[in-house]
Amino acid sequence: MSSLLTALSGTRPETLPVWFMRQAGRSLPEYKEVREGTTILEACLKPDLAAEITLQPVRRHKVDAAIFFSDIMTPLVLAGVDVDIVPGIGPVIEEPIRTAADVERVVAHRIEDASAITEAVRLVVAELGEQTPLIGFAGAPFTLAAYLVEGRGSRDHLKARAMMHADPASWHRLLDWAAELSAQFLGVQVDAGARAVQLFDSWAGSLKRDDYLELVQPHSAKVLKAVEGRVPRIHFGVGTRHLLSEMAEIGVEALGVDYRTPLDEAAWLVPGVPLQGNIDPALLAAGWDALEAHARDVVRRGREAPAHVVNLGHGVPPTTDPEVLTDLVALIHEL
Repeated sequence: MSSLLTALSGTRPETLPVWFMRQAGRSLPEYKEVREGTTILEACLKPDLAAEITLQPVRRHKVDAAIFFSDIMTPLVLAGVDVDIVPGIGPVIEEPIRTAADVERVVAHRIEDASAITEAVRLVVAELGEQTPLIGFAGAPFTLAAYLVEGRGSRDHLKARAMMHADPASWHRLLDWAAELSAQFLGVQVDAGARAVQLFDSWAGSLKRDDYLELVQPHSAKVLKAVEGRVPRIHFGVGTRHLLSEMAEIGVEALGVDYRTPLDEAAWLVPGVPLQGNIDPALLAAGWDALEAHARDVVRRGREAPAHVVNLGHGVPPTTDPEVLTDLVALIHEL
Protein backbone atom coordinates (compact mmCIF):
# COMPACT_ATOMS: atom_id res chain seq x y z
CA MET A 1 0.00 0.00 0.00
CA SER A 2 1.20 3.53 -0.73
CA SER A 3 2.48 5.65 2.15
CA LEU A 4 -0.46 8.04 1.74
CA LEU A 5 -3.12 5.34 1.94
CA THR A 6 -1.30 3.73 4.86
CA ALA A 7 -1.38 7.02 6.76
CA LEU A 8 -5.04 7.59 5.91
CA SER A 9 -5.80 4.16 7.38
CA GLY A 10 -4.41 5.39 10.71
CA THR A 11 -1.08 3.58 10.54
CA ARG A 12 2.25 5.39 10.33
CA PRO A 13 4.20 4.32 7.22
CA GLU A 14 8.00 4.07 7.25
CA THR A 15 8.25 7.26 5.16
CA LEU A 16 6.11 10.31 5.83
CA PRO A 17 3.78 10.95 2.87
CA VAL A 18 3.71 14.45 1.46
CA TRP A 19 1.71 16.27 -1.20
CA PHE A 20 0.66 19.90 -1.59
CA MET A 21 -2.68 21.55 -2.18
CA ARG A 22 -2.53 23.43 -5.50
CA GLN A 23 0.62 21.52 -6.43
CA ALA A 24 -0.83 21.01 -9.91
CA GLY A 25 -0.64 24.38 -11.51
CA ARG A 26 0.32 27.94 -11.00
CA SER A 27 3.87 27.70 -9.66
CA LEU A 28 5.22 25.39 -12.38
CA PRO A 29 6.69 26.72 -15.62
CA GLU A 30 5.58 23.58 -17.45
CA TYR A 31 2.02 24.31 -16.34
CA LYS A 32 2.16 27.84 -17.71
CA GLU A 33 3.50 26.47 -20.98
CA VAL A 34 0.81 23.86 -21.59
CA ARG A 35 -2.00 26.15 -20.44
CA GLU A 36 -1.06 29.06 -22.69
CA GLY A 37 -4.09 30.30 -24.59
CA THR A 38 -6.54 28.29 -22.50
CA THR A 39 -8.73 29.45 -19.63
CA ILE A 40 -8.59 27.47 -16.41
CA LEU A 41 -12.12 26.15 -16.82
CA GLU A 42 -11.37 25.08 -20.40
CA ALA A 43 -8.25 23.30 -19.15
CA CYS A 44 -10.27 21.48 -16.50
CA LEU A 45 -12.56 20.04 -19.17
CA LYS A 46 -9.90 18.96 -21.68
CA PRO A 47 -8.98 15.43 -20.53
CA ASP A 48 -5.48 15.30 -22.05
CA LEU A 49 -4.58 18.71 -20.65
CA ALA A 50 -6.11 18.15 -17.20
CA ALA A 51 -4.28 14.83 -16.94
CA GLU A 52 -0.95 16.34 -17.96
CA ILE A 53 -1.25 19.15 -15.42
CA THR A 54 -2.22 16.67 -12.68
CA LEU A 55 0.89 14.59 -13.38
CA GLN A 56 3.44 17.43 -13.64
CA PRO A 57 4.13 17.89 -9.90
CA VAL A 58 4.43 14.13 -9.37
CA ARG A 59 7.15 13.94 -11.99
CA ARG A 60 8.95 17.06 -10.79
CA HIS A 61 8.63 16.94 -6.99
CA LYS A 62 8.24 13.17 -6.35
CA VAL A 63 5.25 13.82 -4.11
CA ASP A 64 3.37 10.81 -2.75
CA ALA A 65 0.01 11.64 -4.32
CA ALA A 66 -1.47 13.48 -7.25
CA ILE A 67 -4.39 15.83 -6.69
CA PHE A 68 -6.75 15.96 -9.63
CA PHE A 69 -6.42 19.21 -11.55
CA SER A 70 -9.82 20.82 -11.54
CA ASP A 71 -11.61 23.65 -9.79
CA ILE A 72 -14.34 23.78 -7.17
CA MET A 73 -16.43 25.57 -9.80
CA THR A 74 -16.20 22.69 -12.27
CA PRO A 75 -19.35 20.87 -11.08
CA LEU A 76 -21.29 24.12 -11.47
CA VAL A 77 -19.97 24.50 -15.01
CA LEU A 78 -20.88 20.90 -15.81
CA ALA A 79 -24.38 21.60 -14.50
CA GLY A 80 -24.74 24.62 -16.79
CA VAL A 81 -24.47 27.37 -14.18
CA ASP A 82 -23.05 30.58 -15.67
CA VAL A 83 -19.72 31.00 -13.88
CA ASP A 84 -16.36 32.34 -14.95
CA ILE A 85 -12.95 32.51 -13.32
CA VAL A 86 -11.59 36.00 -13.84
CA PRO A 87 -7.81 36.51 -13.50
CA GLY A 88 -7.05 38.52 -10.38
CA ILE A 89 -10.59 38.08 -9.05
CA GLY A 90 -11.41 34.38 -9.04
CA PRO A 91 -14.83 32.82 -9.58
CA VAL A 92 -17.56 35.24 -10.68
CA ILE A 93 -21.22 34.19 -10.84
CA GLU A 94 -23.16 35.96 -13.59
CA GLU A 95 -26.48 35.83 -11.69
CA PRO A 96 -25.92 35.61 -7.90
CA ILE A 97 -28.47 33.75 -5.78
CA ARG A 98 -30.34 36.15 -3.50
CA THR A 99 -34.01 35.04 -3.34
CA ALA A 100 -36.09 31.90 -3.05
CA ALA A 101 -36.89 32.23 -6.75
CA ASP A 102 -33.17 32.38 -7.53
CA VAL A 103 -32.67 29.18 -5.57
CA GLU A 104 -35.44 27.42 -7.49
CA ARG A 105 -33.86 28.56 -10.73
CA VAL A 106 -30.41 27.22 -9.94
CA VAL A 107 -31.43 23.90 -8.36
CA ALA A 108 -33.04 22.91 -11.65
CA HIS A 109 -29.52 22.49 -13.06
CA ARG A 110 -28.06 18.98 -13.15
CA ILE A 111 -24.82 17.38 -14.31
CA GLU A 112 -25.77 15.40 -17.39
CA ASP A 113 -22.33 14.63 -18.84
CA ALA A 114 -19.14 14.20 -16.79
CA SER A 115 -17.28 12.14 -19.39
CA ALA A 116 -14.44 14.68 -19.59
CA ILE A 117 -13.73 14.12 -15.88
CA THR A 118 -13.90 10.35 -16.25
CA GLU A 119 -11.47 10.36 -19.16
CA ALA A 120 -9.00 12.70 -17.45
CA VAL A 121 -8.94 10.61 -14.26
CA ARG A 122 -8.43 7.39 -16.23
CA LEU A 123 -5.48 8.92 -18.07
CA VAL A 124 -3.88 10.00 -14.80
CA VAL A 125 -4.42 6.69 -13.05
CA ALA A 126 -2.95 4.77 -15.98
CA GLU A 127 0.33 6.68 -15.66
CA LEU A 128 0.57 6.83 -11.87
CA GLY A 129 0.56 3.10 -11.17
CA GLU A 130 -0.01 1.50 -7.78
CA GLN A 131 2.35 3.42 -5.52
CA THR A 132 1.13 6.94 -6.23
CA PRO A 133 -2.61 7.38 -5.65
CA LEU A 134 -4.77 10.06 -7.19
CA ILE A 135 -6.80 12.21 -4.81
CA GLY A 136 -10.13 13.39 -6.13
CA PHE A 137 -11.69 16.53 -4.73
CA ALA A 138 -14.76 18.71 -4.58
CA GLY A 139 -15.84 21.93 -2.93
CA ALA A 140 -18.04 21.59 0.13
CA PRO A 141 -21.66 22.78 -0.11
CA PHE A 142 -21.16 25.91 2.02
CA THR A 143 -18.20 27.09 -0.03
CA LEU A 144 -20.11 26.57 -3.29
CA ALA A 145 -23.16 28.32 -1.86
CA ALA A 146 -21.06 31.20 -0.57
CA TYR A 147 -19.76 31.86 -4.08
CA LEU A 148 -23.24 31.53 -5.56
CA VAL A 149 -24.81 33.96 -3.11
CA GLU A 150 -21.99 36.50 -2.93
CA GLY A 151 -21.36 36.37 -6.67
CA ARG A 152 -17.60 36.16 -6.13
CA GLY A 153 -15.07 35.62 -3.36
CA SER A 154 -15.74 37.52 -0.14
CA ARG A 155 -13.85 38.37 3.03
CA ASP A 156 -16.72 37.77 5.45
CA HIS A 157 -19.57 36.22 3.40
CA LEU A 158 -22.16 38.60 4.81
CA LYS A 159 -24.77 37.91 2.13
CA ALA A 160 -24.49 34.14 2.50
CA ARG A 161 -24.61 34.28 6.28
CA ALA A 162 -27.60 36.62 6.15
CA MET A 163 -29.48 34.37 3.75
CA MET A 164 -29.06 31.28 5.90
CA HIS A 165 -30.99 33.03 8.68
CA ALA A 166 -33.40 35.11 6.59
CA ASP A 167 -34.68 32.11 4.61
CA PRO A 168 -33.50 28.81 6.15
CA ALA A 169 -35.75 26.73 3.90
CA SER A 170 -34.24 28.15 0.70
CA TRP A 171 -30.77 27.93 2.23
CA HIS A 172 -31.15 24.22 2.96
CA ARG A 173 -32.56 23.64 -0.53
CA LEU A 174 -29.55 25.38 -2.06
CA LEU A 175 -27.02 23.45 0.04
CA ASP A 176 -28.80 20.15 -0.53
CA TRP A 177 -28.47 20.72 -4.28
CA ALA A 178 -24.82 21.75 -3.93
CA ALA A 179 -24.20 18.59 -1.90
CA GLU A 180 -25.69 16.48 -4.68
CA LEU A 181 -23.38 18.11 -7.24
CA SER A 182 -20.28 17.64 -5.08
CA ALA A 183 -21.21 14.05 -4.25
CA GLN A 184 -21.72 13.26 -7.93
CA PHE A 185 -18.43 14.95 -8.82
CA LEU A 186 -16.53 12.90 -6.22
CA GLY A 187 -18.31 9.73 -7.30
CA VAL A 188 -17.27 10.21 -10.92
CA GLN A 189 -13.63 10.59 -9.88
CA VAL A 190 -13.74 7.51 -7.63
CA ASP A 191 -15.49 5.45 -10.29
CA ALA A 192 -12.68 6.34 -12.70
CA GLY A 193 -9.89 5.35 -10.30
CA ALA A 194 -9.25 8.06 -7.67
CA ARG A 195 -8.13 6.29 -4.49
CA ALA A 196 -8.82 9.03 -1.95
CA VAL A 197 -10.88 12.23 -1.89
CA GLN A 198 -10.69 15.62 -0.21
CA LEU A 199 -13.63 17.88 0.50
CA PHE A 200 -12.59 21.54 0.58
CA ASP A 201 -14.63 23.90 2.74
CA SER A 202 -12.56 26.97 2.04
CA TRP A 203 -14.94 29.47 3.64
CA ALA A 204 -16.32 27.52 6.63
CA GLY A 205 -14.04 29.42 8.99
CA SER A 206 -16.38 32.42 8.74
CA LEU A 207 -19.15 30.48 10.48
CA LYS A 208 -20.12 30.31 14.13
CA ARG A 209 -20.14 26.79 15.54
CA ASP A 210 -23.92 26.73 16.02
CA ASP A 211 -24.55 27.94 12.47
CA TYR A 212 -22.18 25.30 11.13
CA LEU A 213 -23.90 22.52 13.07
CA GLU A 214 -27.42 23.45 12.05
CA LEU A 215 -27.06 24.96 8.61
CA VAL A 216 -23.94 23.44 7.02
CA GLN A 217 -22.70 20.24 8.64
CA PRO A 218 -25.58 17.97 7.48
CA HIS A 219 -24.91 18.89 3.86
CA SER A 220 -21.16 18.25 4.06
CA ALA A 221 -21.99 14.92 5.71
CA LYS A 222 -24.18 14.04 2.71
CA VAL A 223 -21.26 14.57 0.33
CA LEU A 224 -18.83 12.46 2.33
CA LYS A 225 -21.46 9.74 2.91
CA ALA A 226 -21.68 9.26 -0.86
CA VAL A 227 -18.18 7.74 -1.00
CA GLU A 228 -18.11 6.15 2.46
CA GLY A 229 -16.40 2.76 2.42
CA ARG A 230 -15.07 3.26 -1.09
CA VAL A 231 -12.01 5.45 -0.50
CA PRO A 232 -10.43 7.36 2.41
CA ARG A 233 -11.97 10.80 2.92
CA ILE A 234 -10.08 13.96 3.95
CA HIS A 235 -11.96 17.05 5.09
CA PHE A 236 -10.23 20.44 5.00
CA GLY A 237 -11.28 23.97 5.92
CA VAL A 238 -9.54 27.31 6.34
CA GLY A 239 -9.66 29.04 9.74
CA THR A 240 -11.67 26.18 11.22
CA ARG A 241 -9.96 25.46 14.54
CA HIS A 242 -13.28 26.06 16.33
CA LEU A 243 -14.96 23.54 14.01
CA LEU A 244 -12.40 20.72 13.85
CA SER A 245 -14.37 18.35 16.07
CA GLU A 246 -17.56 19.00 14.12
CA MET A 247 -15.80 18.54 10.79
CA ALA A 248 -14.27 15.27 11.94
CA GLU A 249 -17.43 13.75 13.37
CA ILE A 250 -19.38 13.75 10.09
CA GLY A 251 -17.37 10.82 8.78
CA VAL A 252 -13.77 11.21 7.65
CA GLU A 253 -10.61 9.16 7.65
CA ALA A 254 -8.38 12.24 8.05
CA LEU A 255 -8.69 15.92 8.80
CA GLY A 256 -6.75 18.67 7.04
CA VAL A 257 -5.53 21.44 9.35
CA ASP A 258 -4.60 24.90 8.12
CA TYR A 259 -1.40 26.67 9.14
CA ARG A 260 -2.99 28.60 12.02
CA THR A 261 -3.46 25.61 14.36
CA PRO A 262 -0.43 23.60 15.54
CA LEU A 263 -0.89 19.90 14.88
CA ASP A 264 -0.38 18.88 18.50
CA GLU A 265 -3.31 21.15 19.42
CA ALA A 266 -5.37 19.67 16.59
CA ALA A 267 -4.52 16.16 17.77
CA TRP A 268 -5.83 17.10 21.22
CA LEU A 269 -9.05 18.50 19.72
CA VAL A 270 -9.73 15.45 17.50
CA PRO A 271 -8.03 12.49 19.25
CA GLY A 272 -7.60 9.36 17.17
CA VAL A 273 -7.97 11.13 13.80
CA PRO A 274 -5.08 11.12 11.30
CA LEU A 275 -4.11 14.68 10.42
CA GLN A 276 -2.94 16.38 7.26
CA GLY A 277 -0.96 19.64 7.11
CA ASN A 278 0.13 22.17 8.02
CA ILE A 279 3.26 23.97 6.80
CA ASP A 280 2.68 27.71 6.46
CA PRO A 281 2.76 28.61 2.73
CA ALA A 282 4.46 31.91 3.58
CA LEU A 283 7.55 30.01 4.73
CA LEU A 284 8.11 28.77 1.17
CA ALA A 285 9.47 32.26 0.43
CA ALA A 286 11.26 32.82 3.74
CA GLY A 287 14.55 31.09 2.92
CA TRP A 288 15.59 27.48 3.42
CA ASP A 289 16.75 27.77 7.04
CA ALA A 290 13.41 29.14 8.20
CA LEU A 291 11.44 26.65 6.10
CA GLU A 292 13.44 23.66 7.28
CA ALA A 293 13.09 24.60 10.95
CA HIS A 294 9.35 25.11 10.49
CA ALA A 295 8.89 21.84 8.61
CA ARG A 296 10.73 19.93 11.31
CA ASP A 297 8.51 21.54 13.95
CA VAL A 298 5.36 20.60 12.02
CA VAL A 299 6.54 17.00 11.73
CA ARG A 300 7.40 16.89 15.44
CA ARG A 301 3.98 18.17 16.43
CA GLY A 302 2.33 15.81 13.97
CA ARG A 303 3.64 12.85 15.92
CA GLU A 304 0.82 13.47 18.40
CA ALA A 305 -1.66 12.21 15.80
CA PRO A 306 -2.12 8.54 14.90
CA ALA A 307 -0.70 9.32 11.45
CA HIS A 308 0.37 12.43 9.58
CA VAL A 309 0.21 13.39 5.92
CA VAL A 310 2.50 16.37 5.42
CA ASN A 311 1.00 19.19 3.39
CA LEU A 312 0.73 22.93 3.42
CA GLY A 313 -1.80 24.67 5.61
CA HIS A 314 -3.34 26.05 2.41
CA GLY A 315 -2.39 26.07 -1.28
CA VAL A 316 0.95 26.61 -3.02
CA PRO A 317 1.32 30.36 -3.75
CA PRO A 318 1.76 31.04 -7.48
CA THR A 319 5.09 32.81 -6.91
CA THR A 320 6.69 29.79 -5.23
CA ASP A 321 10.06 28.62 -6.55
CA PRO A 322 9.41 25.01 -7.67
CA GLU A 323 12.87 23.96 -6.48
CA VAL A 324 11.87 24.85 -2.93
CA LEU A 325 8.98 22.38 -3.11
CA THR A 326 11.22 19.67 -4.54
CA ASP A 327 13.72 20.20 -1.73
CA LEU A 328 10.95 20.21 0.86
CA VAL A 329 9.64 16.85 -0.36
CA ALA A 330 13.14 15.40 -0.06
CA LEU A 331 13.47 16.74 3.48
CA ILE A 332 10.11 15.29 4.55
CA HIS A 333 11.06 11.89 3.15
CA GLU A 334 14.31 12.00 5.13
CA LEU A 335 12.42 12.83 8.33
